[in-house]
Order: sequence, then C-alpha cells, then structure tokens
Amino acid sequence: MTASTDVPIAPDAHPHAATNGSAVAPVATGRAGAKAILLGEHAVVYGRPAIAIPVRALGARAEARPAVAEPRLSSALYHGAISRAPERLGVTLTALSAALEAAGGRAVPVDIAIESSIPAERGLGSSAAVSAAVIEATLRACGVTVDDERLHELIQTAERAAHGSPSGLDARTVRARAAVWFDGGRIEPVSVGRDLTFVIADSGVRGRTREAVAAVAARRHDDPEGVEAALDELGTLATALRRDVSSGARDDIGAAMSRAHVLLDGLGVGDPALDHLVRAAMSAGALGAKLTGGGRGGCVLALAPDLDAAAALSDRLTRAGAAAVWTTTVEGAA
Repeated sequence: MTASTDVPIAPDAHPHAATNGSAVAPVATGRAGAKAILLGEHAVVYGRPAIAIPVRALGARAEARPAVAEPRLSSALYHGAISRAPERLGVTLTALSAALEAAGGRAVPVDIAIESSIPAERGLGSSAAVSAAVIEATLRACGVTVDDERLHELIQTAERAAHGSPSGLDARTVRARAAVWFDGGRIEPVSVGRDLTFVIADSGVRGRTREAVAAVAARRHDDPEGVEAALDELGTLATALRRDVSSGARDDIGAAMSRAHVLLDGLGVGDPALDHLVRAAMSAGALGAKLTGGGRGGCVLALAPDLDAAAALSDRLTRAGAAAVWTTTVEGAA
C-alpha cells in the first residue's frame, strides 16, 4: 500500500471469440472500491491526519478495448461517442485523457464501458473509484504499467476536475484493501484489533463537497482561532482513534465518531438530514455515528456493536428515511 510498490496493471487482457468466428479486440479491466472516512474529513485538507475504511459492498468496474471505429463510452449515464459525451461526464473524460497521455506513444483510442454501484455525490469516493477503474483499464488496454505513485497522480488529475483541491485521501483509499491512515499525503495500513461492523446510510441528499470545502475555508478566514481549534481536536481524535482501532476499543471508537460529527457540524458542513440519521442511529444502539465525506448531504457512518445489531440498525435507519443502507465489516487481526 506504500508508494514504492507497483500497481498490478500490466496487460492481462484476453481475446473473446466473435459470433462470426473472428476475434474481437482484447478487453482490459480496471476495478476500484468505495470508501468511507472514519474520521478526519475536512481536517485532512489542513494537514491533520485521517482514517478511512474500504466499503467492499460497493465498487466500480471499467472495461477498455481498442476502438475499431469512433471511440465510444457506455455507462449508466450515457451511451455513445466519447466526442459527444455530456459535460456531466467531465471527470470520467479527464481520467481517460490522463491515462492516454500517460501511455504516450503506446496510446490507442479505446472504447470504455463502466459499471458502478457507488452512488455519486455521497462522500463514498464514487468519482475517485470510477476514475481509478477507467485509468487502470485504459493503461492495460495500451499495454502500459505505471507504479503506484504515478497512478495516484493520474487519479488526482481527475479528482481535481471533480473537487477542485482534493486531499488525495479518496485517490489512495479506493485502491486499499484495509483501513488506512492518511497523513501528509502518505498512506499506511491500520491494524484492526477486532472486527468492526459499520452501517452506512444514504440521506438521499447529494453531497456538496466543493461548497463544504469553501465554507470551511471562509469560516477559517473569519474565525481562524476557532476553526484551528476544531481542526486540532479532529487531528487529536484521529490519532487516538488509530490506537483504538488497533486495540479494538469499540466504545472509544464510537465516542470519537460522535464527537467528530459535532465538530464537523460546527465547521458548517452538516445537514439536517444527516443529523436526523445520526440521531436515529444512536437511538437504535449505535456506538457512534457521524457524517462521512464532504458533508452538506451524503451519508452517515454508524458503528454497530456486532452483526446482529447492524441488522437492527439498518432497519431503523431505513424506517428513518434513509434512501439506501449498506453494511460493511472491517475485519480484525484475530
């Protein structure tokens, strides 16, 4: 998971037989997963650490093959020529362009097909995951291998189109397989002392990350002392949380999550729908609950005492109006 390891994106495409007996172009595949920030959103933009977890229930997959005519894009949002793709697919097109530029002289026009179960604008890393999958598939189709740091830079190129000034956390975490510690642009695995089961509830309100980031910046300009104090506390919570995750101290993890939600709300990135779901989660026995991601919409992350409690928690959040609910477990070392 460190920058020194190569990402396995060497060509692994394979030909499929066409119905007329001739071979069609090889297909190359790229994949990435969803993520949820356990603690540290917004604070990470100002140099504080963060912890994020993979969400294995959700993911993105892209297929690329050399185009035999005008390159085409197929996704839930659009089917047609890439040259005529709508503006709302700008992030995906930026990812594709970045990959082809990185391929250099080996670049070939490609058809791209995308499937994703990650809801967009919910703070779960949809743009980073789709971009990562598209970049990986495109590089494979071109027969090009890049190292982990170069791949991160390419995903960040697309993330800047999506979010303006991303911290890099999403670009790192959507390719991770375990909980991660993010500090100063570096990523490290976090040891997990015991299984941690989380329930993610979609408020049904699209997150407004750019707006939320701008709001924190404006508040920091107007009240630098107060905002810095909140950011410092979030950083301290993240540092303590890393130890709690390693020891499996679920009650302490939950308490840190709930405190983080209060601090984030104070920074102006909360939302009434998120607060409603946090209250519902806590009333249903969650050990802690908070917004996750950029805020001003998006999702709530709640820590369940165990799997059975997670089922009851999911039911309660659904009845409270969650548009969708997912359960994910970060497995402990035991």
